[in-house]
This record gives sequence, structure tokens and C-alpha cells, in this order.
Amino acid sequence: MMMMKKRLRATPAFAAISLLALSGCNSAEPEAVATPEPSAPVSIFRPEAEVVPVEAPLTPLDVSVSFAGGGDALTEAAKGQLAEILGSPQMELGTGIILRGHTDSSGFDEANLRASKRRAEAVQNYLIENGIAENRIKIIALGEMRPVAPNAKLDGTPDEEGRAANRRVDVTIAVPGAPATAPTPAAAAPTPTATSSTLVEVITASD
Repeated sequence: MMMMKKRLRATPAFAAISLLALSGCNSAEPEAVATPEPSAPVSIFRPEAEVVPVEAPLTPLDVSVSFAGGGDALTEAAKGQLAEILGSPQMELGTGIILRGHTDSSGFDEANLRASKRRAEAVQNYLIENGIAENRIKIIALGEMRPVAPNAKLDGTPDEEGRAANRRVDVTIAVPGAPATAPTPAAAAPTPTATSSTLVEVITASD
């Protein structure tokens, strides 16, 4: 019995020593693990390389100068359009310039051709006065033959807005290596087969 009591008494002391040993182990701080820093992204381009923007190729210039009010005098609005044309990169090339004069459908064909030529000449004179060589300019008088809008409504009455749009001079400046272009009419009028005077003679003869 004495031996058993001694063993029982020794047990709490042993347990206390074991607890102290365990607490000593738990009190040790774990070793810190260094976290690697993220690496900077690597560029595939060389630092000295420069990105050069690619410019779009220059195309021929096609601009219509308005004579909406009639006549052949340049308005302030028309002079503003011509000032922009003079400052365009196409004008600086020194290439050919085509001036196509137009009218509406009112009046005789011959009179319209003369009026369209005078409008083109008014534009030509302005360009020459502002330093453009005359030998660069070519005039084409088209009269009423190339409308960009209807001259009459479906009921036969005059279309005043359309006629005003048709009174114009188309300015075309060529670009080397590019095909020459001409403005495409939005509403081409049928080519007349006889002049107004001829029609009068035919009607009179039939009467």
C-alpha cells in the first residue's frame, strides 16, 4: 500500500514537469518566412524604340464653291471656302486644279454654259490673286448638265433648294499617284435632244 501511495504522489509532480516542458515548447516563436516580392513586368519593346504614327495617304481634293444666290460674284461664304482650299495640303503639292462650273436648269443651254464658265473664271481669278499659277488651272463649263439635286419637284414646279445647290463651281486638285476624280451628280438630268428654240420651231410648224 505504501508503494502505491508513493507512485500516486509522484504522478502530480511528473504531470507538472510535463506541462512546464510543453509550455516551454509552445512559447518558442515560429521562424518568419520571407515572402518574395512580385517582379516588375518585362517589356518586349526596347526602351529606345519609338512608335512612329503612320499618316493616311493624301487623297484628291473635291470641294464645291457655292453660287446659290445666282450670278457669278463671289460671296463672303465662297471666299471662306476658297481660303480653306488655298491652305489645304493638296494645294501645296503644286498639281493641277480643275474648275467645273455649273448652273441650274433655268434659261437656255447656251446661256447656262456661259454663266457656268463665268463662275469658274471668278474662282480662277481669286486663286490667281492669291498666288496660284494660272497654268495649274483648267476650266470646264458644264452648264446645267451635271446637277447634284433636282431642279424641279414631281409636280413640275421649280425646286428652289435644288436649283440653289446646282449653282456652284466644283474644285478638284489632283494628287500624284491617285486617279483623278470628279464629283458624282446626285440626280443627273437627261441630256436634251433639242434646244428650246428648236422646240418652238417644231410646235409652230405643227400648228
